[in-house]
Amino acid sequence: MNTETTPDTADDGAAGGTATKDDDAAGAKATDGAPGKSAGEQADAAPCDDDGKPLVPAPRFGMPGRPLRRSSPFYIGFVGGLGLITAWFLAQAFAGIKDVLVLILISFFLAAGLNPFVERLQKLGLPRKWSVATVAISFLLVIAGFVAAIAQPLAEQTTDLINSIPDKLTELLHNEQFKRLDEKYEIIDKAKEAAANANTAESVAGGLLGFGKLILNSVFDTLTVLCLTLYFLGSLPSIKEAIYRLFPSSRRPRVRALGDEIIGGIGGYVNGMLMVASCAGISSYIFLTILDLEFALPLALVVALTDLIPMIGATIGAVVVSAVAFFDSPGKALVCVIFYVAYQQFENYLVYPRVMKRVVNVPPVITIVAALVGAALLGVTGALLAIPIAAGVLLILREVVTPRQDQV
Repeated sequence: MNTETTPDTADDGAAGGTATKDDDAAGAKATDGAPGKSAGEQADAAPCDDDGKPLVPAPRFGMPGRPLRRSSPFYIGFVGGLGLITAWFLAQAFAGIKDVLVLILISFFLAAGLNPFVERLQKLGLPRKWSVATVAISFLLVIAGFVAAIAQPLAEQTTDLINSIPDKLTELLHNEQFKRLDEKYEIIDKAKEAAANANTAESVAGGLLGFGKLILNSVFDTLTVLCLTLYFLGSLPSIKEAIYRLFPSSRRPRVRALGDEIIGGIGGYVNGMLMVASCAGISSYIFLTILDLEFALPLALVVALTDLIPMIGATIGAVVVSAVAFFDSPGKALVCVIFYVAYQQFENYLVYPRVMKRVVNVPPVITIVAALVGAALLGVTGALLAIPIAAGVLLILREVVTPRQDQV
């Protein structure tokens, strides 16, 4: 029996079929969009917009506003104020740890000075650790031998020098020239008044206490420098590599070459200064022994130590020796002045250039300015460290800054 389908019924069927297909497609799309999820889980999913993107809920404390413009006065003032506060705190921190930083710098410079000996042993086939151990033991033995060699005669001659002060003062009081000065300026009466003053006794006691603290601090600083020097010497390659890794890999070869050159220059400068100071000390000891001046060994040691100070060190040593010689004989003092004037010319124009010409290439004007600035910042230690630092800065300017400016 054939059933006739009216047009309306056919349209409804077609519409129903289309709706069924659309529902199936929507279901399939939903299933594809969230595979493995049930209808309940899909119902609990975050709401989406018309494009299917999830709607982001509003922040708890409201939507953030537009960021501040970097050109706004408020932003500039705020960031500038933070910068000033940070700089102030850094300056205070630096002032608090300045002494520690000086010890670290001295230790690093000494390690750089010993590193060439380690590298020479490495070239002979000795491993790095054994090279460091050999150089460190040799360094400590040299220091111990030097102290043992000069300790007894230095203590004896220093004691004699201190004990001879009253006799020297008595001789000075009987000197005719000093008597005339005393009659004119009343030097002895003023000295007695100062000695009778209670504040003078307190000052002397405080000075003795301060001297004891100075000795203890010097011993502690010396031990600290020795320990840090050995540590830096053993880990110098790893320290250098850690610093070089802070630069981009494309620039590391050039940075490594410049860094090795600077550290090598520092080591050469330290060795050169020790050689120059040793030459001054040995020459002074020979001269003072020939002159038959008492306390030749401690005075020669003073000359060697002061000769490490750039520019004025040799003059300071000469003044000290000449002053001590004057108490013995004015003629010997005059001979000392003549000798040290001649020796300074010999050192400045022959010894120093030959030792330093292959180590640091710093013009004399830069040397003077660097030493003055270093002395103003860190005293004698700053003057000692300023010249190799200036040499490193000049190397960077010559190899990095100047070529870039030439290309502009």
